[in-house]
Amino acid sequence: MHREVELFLQAYPSVAMIEALITDCNGVARGKWIPRSKIQSVLKDGLKLPKSALGLDIWGRDIPALAHANGDIDGYCLAVEESLRPILTKRGIDQGQLIMTMVNEDGSPYLGDPRQILSRLVGECRARGLIPCMAAELEFSLLPDPGHDRPLREALKQHEALGGNLYALDELDRHGDMLDELREAFEIQGLPYEGIIKESAPAQFEINMAHSDDVLALADQIVRMQRGIRTVAARYSLIASFMPKPIDNEAGNGMHVHCSLLQDKGGNVFNNDSEKGSTVLRNAIAGCLALMPESMLIFAPSFNAYRRFQAGNHAPTVPTWGYDNRTTALRIPAGPPAAKRIEHRVAGADANPYLVLAVVLAGILHGIDNKLRPPSPVDGNAWEMKHSAEDLPCLMDVAIARFEESTLLAKFLSADFQTLFAYTKRQELSEFQRRVTDFEIESYLRG
Repeated sequence: MHREVELFLQAYPSVAMIEALITDCNGVARGKWIPRSKIQSVLKDGLKLPKSALGLDIWGRDIPALAHANGDIDGYCLAVEESLRPILTKRGIDQGQLIMTMVNEDGSPYLGDPRQILSRLVGECRARGLIPCMAAELEFSLLPDPGHDRPLREALKQHEALGGNLYALDELDRHGDMLDELREAFEIQGLPYEGIIKESAPAQFEINMAHSDDVLALADQIVRMQRGIRTVAARYSLIASFMPKPIDNEAGNGMHVHCSLLQDKGGNVFNNDSEKGSTVLRNAIAGCLALMPESMLIFAPSFNAYRRFQAGNHAPTVPTWGYDNRTTALRIPAGPPAAKRIEHRVAGADANPYLVLAVVLAGILHGIDNKLRPPSPVDGNAWEMKHSAEDLPCLMDVAIARFEESTLLAKFLSADFQTLFAYTKRQELSEFQRRVTDFEIESYLRG
């Protein structure tokens, strides 16, 4: 990698600082800024960060039961091969960005690092002679920034209206300058941008990404894209928010994931040259459905994320599947048989991409390994189906309990990560449970 960095520094002599980025369990970018002169030493020795840095709560606070129990020991952040990219700032290309991943002192993967967990699942696929090919759709809200001296709620006021002007080109025109700069930023970083549309909720947009058979690189690209979207939007006095449910009574922001499986000698194992797809496809569907309820904490990691999973919010609350049916949790899109794939439609936009991709792969492997069979596909409106105890948890405390109790997630993600993530989410939930909202005061204060 040293030669790669030398070529980068020659190509971008104006780069003075490099952002060393690692993603915590919440999907938040952590790390350090490194002067140009120190980059080679970082490649050689890595960076030390406390292991607890990847298990912080959403406000960036330690989880005492995790951090203090082992004396808050260090992990070692190593640079990911071929991950050094330029960043377009408001001054031009004067920064770089380097993806890092954490290992233990003995060099073994630290499984509190979401990237290492995804690497483990990709390895499980390859051990079976399978290569996952995945893509993502990123939804976000683009809102006027009211400034630091005014309530953030003001950013939403003008968007609390009927309808979101779905697919409207006028809405793209209105943000044309910002979107042009965003496209340029993506091109400079080599990100797989396939276009943007206006989505159904007010101020809601969706960016599509190209399919990739390098799933780790894809997750890195999602993190880069989200960071780039926020940064470029801020230059135009806008907030680009991946909050799952920012506006009352409107559809929330999701992150849909597409996945097919290729044999190492080529060919899509979900394809049998029919519209219905192969037996392996149905095994994979069954595994994803089986793992979905206990994985809900990965797909909906925040207190706000559960606002999406209510009646009328256009988000799945029952583990269902169907052919070209956008009301189901798993959709098998129409198209050529060779492109047969699963579209997993549960995750919120704030979910950690490494963990989402890992859990999708875990479900697929669980189904294939055990030759599971799914129920019949849903033909009608899955949003109107009756609920049962086996449906998706729609409350955060229930999702945490299901996650903690899962023997399958302990197997696929590791028991250590299961403990870390559950502690992190319990601390977040406890904070919200102690707070009294404005709505509660308006409803109850006068009796």
